[in-house]
Amino acid sequence: MSQITTENAATSELERPADELTAYDRCDSCGAQAYIRVTIAAGELLFCAHHGAKFKDKLAATAVEWHDESHRLTAAV
Repeated sequence: MSQITTENAATSELERPADELTAYDRCDSCGAQAYIRVTIAAGELLFCAHHGAKFKDKLAATAVEWHDESHRLTAAV
């Protein structure tokens, strides 16, 4: 069962990740701030918006959960 969450997705409290990504969460590919958390059977991967988009097609089939906070990059301050 795959689950994709975005800023517009209506999810219950039980489906929400325990915590939001912070500036301390870093992309596993390049070290930039992570905005995407991908849960797969083997564990968790963190990606910046760029690498999340790059690997989404490859990982979507095996992802248990795809938590995307990249909307924060364009949110009004």
